[in-house]
Amino acid sequence: MSHTDRPKISAVLNTYNAAEHLDEVLKSLAGFDEIVLVDMHSDDDTRRIAAAHGARIVDFERCGICEPARNAAIEAASHPWVLIVDADELVTPQLREYLYDTAAREDAPAALRIPRINSFMGREMHCLYPDYLTRFARKERIFWPPVIHAQPQIDGVIETIPASRRELAFVHLERNTIASRLEKIIRYSAKEVDRRGYRHYSAPAFLVKPFGRFFRSYFLKGGVRDGRPGFFWALLEAHYKLTTMLRQSDRTTS
Repeated sequence: MSHTDRPKISAVLNTYNAAEHLDEVLKSLAGFDEIVLVDMHSDDDTRRIAAAHGARIVDFERCGICEPARNAAIEAASHPWVLIVDADELVTPQLREYLYDTAAREDAPAALRIPRINSFMGREMHCLYPDYLTRFARKERIFWPPVIHAQPQIDGVIETIPASRRELAFVHLERNTIASRLEKIIRYSAKEVDRRGYRHYSAPAFLVKPFGRFFRSYFLKGGVRDGRPGFFWALLEAHYKLTTMLRQSDRTTS
Protein backbone atom coordinates (compact mmCIF):
# COMPACT_ATOMS: atom_id res chain seq x y z
CA MET A 1 0.00 0.00 0.00
CA SER A 2 1.38 3.42 -0.97
CA HIS A 3 1.57 6.27 1.51
CA THR A 4 -1.23 8.06 -0.34
CA ASP A 5 -3.58 5.08 0.04
CA ARG A 6 -2.90 4.15 3.64
CA PRO A 7 -5.26 5.18 6.49
CA LYS A 8 -4.56 8.59 7.99
CA ILE A 9 -3.49 9.04 11.60
CA SER A 10 -3.68 12.15 13.78
CA ALA A 11 -1.06 12.44 16.53
CA VAL A 12 -2.65 14.33 19.44
CA LEU A 13 -1.29 15.59 22.74
CA ASN A 14 -2.25 17.95 25.53
CA THR A 15 0.15 20.38 27.15
CA TYR A 16 0.66 22.82 29.96
CA ASN A 17 4.13 24.40 30.19
CA ALA A 18 5.58 21.37 28.41
CA ALA A 19 8.47 23.02 26.59
CA GLU A 20 11.24 20.91 28.15
CA HIS A 21 10.94 17.90 25.82
CA LEU A 22 8.43 19.17 23.29
CA ASP A 23 10.80 19.87 20.39
CA GLU A 24 12.17 16.33 20.52
CA VAL A 25 8.69 14.82 20.87
CA LEU A 26 7.25 16.74 17.93
CA LYS A 27 10.19 15.77 15.75
CA SER A 28 9.31 12.13 16.45
CA LEU A 29 5.72 12.82 15.30
CA ALA A 30 6.72 14.42 12.00
CA GLY A 31 5.73 11.36 9.95
CA PHE A 32 2.05 11.43 10.94
CA ASP A 33 -0.68 13.06 8.88
CA GLU A 34 -1.34 15.83 11.39
CA ILE A 35 -0.37 16.94 14.88
CA VAL A 36 -3.06 18.38 17.14
CA LEU A 37 -1.90 20.03 20.36
CA VAL A 38 -4.48 20.99 22.99
CA ASP A 39 -2.84 23.59 25.21
CA MET A 40 -4.08 24.66 28.63
CA HIS A 41 -2.79 28.26 28.46
CA SER A 42 0.93 27.59 28.77
CA ASP A 43 3.11 30.58 29.61
CA ASP A 44 6.46 29.05 28.60
CA ASP A 45 7.68 28.27 25.05
CA THR A 46 5.21 25.43 24.45
CA ARG A 47 3.07 27.24 21.89
CA ARG A 48 6.04 28.69 19.99
CA ILE A 49 7.64 25.23 19.69
CA ALA A 50 4.35 23.67 18.60
CA ALA A 51 3.80 26.34 15.93
CA ALA A 52 7.35 25.84 14.62
CA HIS A 53 6.50 22.18 13.98
CA GLY A 54 3.25 22.98 12.21
CA ALA A 55 1.01 21.62 14.96
CA ARG A 56 -2.60 22.75 15.04
CA ILE A 57 -3.08 24.39 18.44
CA VAL A 58 -6.41 24.20 20.25
CA ASP A 59 -7.02 26.14 23.49
CA PHE A 60 -8.48 24.37 26.51
CA GLU A 61 -9.17 25.53 30.06
CA ARG A 62 -6.83 24.07 32.65
CA CYS A 63 -8.66 21.83 35.12
CA GLY A 64 -5.88 20.09 37.09
CA ILE A 65 -6.05 16.73 35.29
CA CYS A 66 -5.22 15.78 31.71
CA GLU A 67 -8.11 13.47 30.84
CA PRO A 68 -10.63 16.14 29.67
CA ALA A 69 -7.93 17.72 27.50
CA ARG A 70 -7.19 14.30 25.97
CA ASN A 71 -10.82 13.95 24.97
CA ALA A 72 -10.72 17.44 23.47
CA ALA A 73 -7.60 16.53 21.48
CA ILE A 74 -9.25 13.38 20.14
CA GLU A 75 -12.39 15.31 19.21
CA ALA A 76 -10.28 17.91 17.37
CA ALA A 77 -8.47 15.29 15.28
CA SER A 78 -9.27 15.30 11.55
CA HIS A 79 -8.49 11.67 10.80
CA PRO A 80 -10.14 8.33 11.69
CA TRP A 81 -7.20 7.01 13.73
CA VAL A 82 -5.60 8.81 16.68
CA LEU A 83 -2.32 8.33 18.51
CA ILE A 84 -2.40 9.94 21.94
CA VAL A 85 1.05 11.02 23.14
CA ASP A 86 2.25 12.78 26.26
CA ALA A 87 4.57 15.76 25.82
CA ASP A 88 7.50 13.76 27.19
CA GLU A 89 7.11 10.58 25.09
CA LEU A 90 9.01 9.72 21.92
CA VAL A 91 7.51 7.66 19.10
CA THR A 92 10.10 5.53 17.33
CA PRO A 93 10.06 5.22 13.52
CA GLN A 94 9.41 1.49 13.97
CA LEU A 95 6.34 2.20 16.10
CA ARG A 96 5.03 4.73 13.59
CA GLU A 97 5.22 2.21 10.74
CA TYR A 98 3.66 -0.49 12.91
CA LEU A 99 0.70 1.78 13.64
CA TYR A 100 0.13 2.49 9.96
CA ASP A 101 0.37 -1.22 9.16
CA THR A 102 -2.13 -1.99 11.93
CA ALA A 103 -4.61 0.65 10.75
CA ALA A 104 -4.42 -0.73 7.19
CA ARG A 105 -5.41 -4.27 8.20
CA GLU A 106 -8.88 -5.46 7.26
CA ASP A 107 -9.16 -6.98 10.74
CA ALA A 108 -7.69 -3.95 12.52
CA PRO A 109 -8.63 -3.73 16.22
CA ALA A 110 -10.46 -0.83 17.81
CA ALA A 111 -7.39 0.04 19.88
CA LEU A 112 -3.80 -0.94 20.60
CA ARG A 113 -1.90 -1.22 23.88
CA ILE A 114 1.65 0.10 23.52
CA PRO A 115 4.52 -0.60 25.94
CA ARG A 116 6.57 2.26 27.38
CA ILE A 117 10.20 2.39 28.49
CA ASN A 118 10.61 4.39 31.73
CA SER A 119 13.70 5.56 33.59
CA PHE A 120 14.38 6.47 37.21
CA MET A 121 17.58 7.97 38.60
CA GLY A 122 19.09 7.77 35.11
CA ARG A 123 18.40 4.05 34.60
CA GLU A 124 15.89 2.20 32.42
CA MET A 125 13.81 0.22 34.89
CA HIS A 126 12.80 -3.44 34.65
CA CYS A 127 10.05 -2.89 37.22
CA LEU A 128 8.46 -0.13 35.11
CA TYR A 129 8.26 -2.12 31.88
CA PRO A 130 6.16 -2.78 29.85
CA ASP A 131 3.88 -0.14 31.47
CA TYR A 132 1.20 -0.70 28.83
CA LEU A 133 -0.81 2.29 27.62
CA THR A 134 -3.91 2.19 25.42
CA ARG A 135 -2.99 5.13 23.21
CA PHE A 136 -3.79 4.17 19.60
CA ALA A 137 -7.39 3.80 18.53
CA ARG A 138 -10.13 4.52 16.08
CA LYS A 139 -11.20 8.06 16.88
CA GLU A 140 -14.84 7.18 17.53
CA ARG A 141 -13.99 4.18 19.74
CA ILE A 142 -12.01 5.81 22.59
CA PHE A 143 -13.01 8.01 25.53
CA TRP A 144 -11.28 8.99 28.79
CA PRO A 145 -13.38 9.25 31.96
CA PRO A 146 -12.68 12.67 33.52
CA VAL A 147 -10.81 11.43 36.62
CA ILE A 148 -7.10 11.21 37.36
CA HIS A 149 -5.25 8.09 36.19
CA ALA A 150 -8.36 6.82 34.41
CA GLN A 151 -8.07 4.09 31.81
CA PRO A 152 -9.70 4.88 28.47
CA GLN A 153 -12.98 3.24 27.57
CA ILE A 154 -12.72 1.33 24.29
CA ASP A 155 -15.63 0.21 22.16
CA GLY A 156 -14.27 -2.93 20.52
CA VAL A 157 -11.28 -5.26 20.48
CA ILE A 158 -7.96 -4.18 21.99
CA GLU A 159 -4.69 -5.71 20.78
CA THR A 160 -1.40 -5.63 22.67
CA ILE A 161 2.09 -5.15 21.25
CA PRO A 162 4.30 -7.91 22.73
CA ALA A 163 6.64 -6.67 25.46
CA SER A 164 9.52 -8.33 23.60
CA ARG A 165 9.14 -5.72 20.83
CA ARG A 166 10.98 -2.96 22.69
CA GLU A 167 11.62 -1.11 19.44
CA LEU A 168 7.85 -0.51 19.30
CA ALA A 169 7.66 1.04 22.77
CA PHE A 170 7.19 4.68 23.66
CA VAL A 171 10.35 6.17 25.17
CA HIS A 172 9.50 8.19 28.27
CA LEU A 173 11.82 11.20 28.55
CA GLU A 174 10.69 12.29 32.01
CA ARG A 175 13.68 12.68 34.33
CA ASN A 176 12.32 10.80 37.32
CA THR A 177 14.24 11.52 40.50
CA ILE A 178 13.49 10.83 44.15
CA ALA A 179 12.62 14.51 44.64
CA SER A 180 10.28 14.66 41.63
CA ARG A 181 8.57 11.44 42.67
CA LEU A 182 8.00 12.71 46.22
CA GLU A 183 6.43 15.88 44.79
CA LYS A 184 4.10 13.82 42.59
CA ILE A 185 3.09 11.62 45.52
CA ILE A 186 1.82 14.67 47.39
CA ARG A 187 -0.01 16.00 44.32
CA TYR A 188 -1.43 12.74 42.97
CA SER A 189 -2.49 11.28 46.32
CA ALA A 190 -4.80 14.25 46.89
CA LYS A 191 -6.47 13.63 43.53
CA GLU A 192 -6.70 9.89 44.28
CA VAL A 193 -8.89 10.73 47.27
CA ASP A 194 -11.23 12.63 44.95
CA ARG A 195 -11.36 9.60 42.65
CA ARG A 196 -11.57 6.79 45.21
CA GLY A 197 -13.55 8.56 47.91
CA TYR A 198 -13.22 8.37 51.69
CA ARG A 199 -12.55 5.12 53.48
CA HIS A 200 -11.90 3.67 56.90
CA TYR A 201 -8.90 1.31 57.12
CA SER A 202 -8.04 -1.03 59.95
CA ALA A 203 -4.73 -0.49 61.74
CA PRO A 204 -3.04 -3.58 60.18
CA ALA A 205 -4.00 -2.35 56.70
CA PHE A 206 -1.60 0.58 57.07
CA LEU A 207 1.24 -1.93 57.28
CA VAL A 208 0.00 -4.66 54.95
CA LYS A 209 -1.10 -2.62 51.95
CA PRO A 210 2.05 -0.45 51.60
CA PHE A 211 4.21 -3.55 52.09
CA GLY A 212 2.19 -5.29 49.40
CA ARG A 213 2.92 -2.41 47.03
CA PHE A 214 6.65 -2.63 47.89
CA PHE A 215 6.70 -6.42 47.41
CA ARG A 216 4.96 -6.19 44.04
CA SER A 217 7.34 -3.54 42.71
CA TYR A 218 10.58 -4.94 44.08
CA PHE A 219 10.08 -8.68 43.72
CA LEU A 220 7.19 -9.45 41.37
CA LYS A 221 7.90 -6.72 38.83
CA GLY A 222 11.68 -7.06 38.90
CA GLY A 223 12.83 -4.04 40.86
CA VAL A 224 15.41 -6.26 42.50
CA ARG A 225 17.18 -6.34 39.13
CA ASP A 226 17.40 -2.54 39.06
CA GLY A 227 19.83 -2.13 41.95
CA ARG A 228 19.46 0.87 44.27
CA PRO A 229 17.02 2.67 41.93
CA GLY A 230 14.76 -0.40 42.02
CA PHE A 231 14.84 -0.49 45.83
CA PHE A 232 14.15 3.25 46.11
CA TRP A 233 11.32 3.05 43.59
CA ALA A 234 9.67 0.23 45.55
CA LEU A 235 9.93 2.33 48.74
CA LEU A 236 8.32 5.25 46.93
CA GLU A 237 5.52 2.98 45.70
CA ALA A 238 4.86 1.96 49.30
CA HIS A 239 5.00 5.60 50.37
CA TYR A 240 2.44 6.54 47.70
CA LYS A 241 0.06 3.85 48.91
CA LEU A 242 0.46 4.87 52.54
CA THR A 243 0.04 8.57 51.77
CA THR A 244 -3.17 7.92 49.82
CA MET A 245 -4.58 5.79 52.64
CA LEU A 246 -3.72 8.42 55.24
CA ARG A 247 -5.39 11.14 53.17
CA GLN A 248 -8.50 8.99 52.76
CA SER A 249 -8.65 8.37 56.49
CA ASP A 250 -8.07 12.01 57.33
CA ARG A 251 -10.93 13.10 55.09
CA THR A 252 -13.13 10.36 56.53
CA THR A 253 -12.69 11.51 60.10
CA SER A 254 -12.65 15.27 59.43
